[in-house]
Amino acid sequence: MQLIEALNWRYATKKMNGQAVPQEQVDKILTAARLAPTSSGLQPFKVIVITNPDLKAKIQPIAYGQTQISDSSHLLVFAAWDNYSDERINEIFNHTVAERGLPENTFDDYKNRLKSTYLNRPASVNFEHAARQAYIAFGVAIAAAAELKVDATPMEGFDNAALDELLQLPQQGLKSVTLLPLGYRDSENDWLVNQKKVRIPSEELFLKIA
Repeated sequence: MQLIEALNWRYATKKMNGQAVPQEQVDKILTAARLAPTSSGLQPFKVIVITNPDLKAKIQPIAYGQTQISDSSHLLVFAAWDNYSDERINEIFNHTVAERGLPENTFDDYKNRLKSTYLNRPASVNFEHAARQAYIAFGVAIAAAAELKVDATPMEGFDNAALDELLQLPQQGLKSVTLLPLGYRDSENDWLVNQKKVRIPSEELFLKIA
């Protein structure tokens, strides 16, 4: 399978060479993230695309000095909703109804069941749920980049609060979850590039119940 070959090819690139990724390729990666499944189809996150060198330079120390931030072509920030709200849920279902040409009340029962659950939970619980949905899109974006032979570095190692402040995410009802620099590996200076890919053996990872 092409996907399996791509996943074997990819690795968490430690050093990028600064080469630009064609916008067409980036758009495909973003489209893959957009098409990723999410709980109830709510897509409770945003993907912030950063190419400005000065802004990337400000983010690098927030990400503990990781050079992939500045050396990347595009930096993707996956930011989840800080909470679910009546307005946000309505907006998603209204959009779905309009796109499918359905009667306005088509999803009312289902929508109200969601609200009765989500809107009665603490904001922290809802953010964690939204963050898990962002992670699904994050994983799909990583796989899409691999298929396109675009290097990427999945990152959780950064100061979320500092990044949120820099990007003014609280004002948008968002909190940063993960970072994904996109670019091309610097094969001569990346210590990890030729290392064997190591994963837990299948017989240990998979528990089969017949």
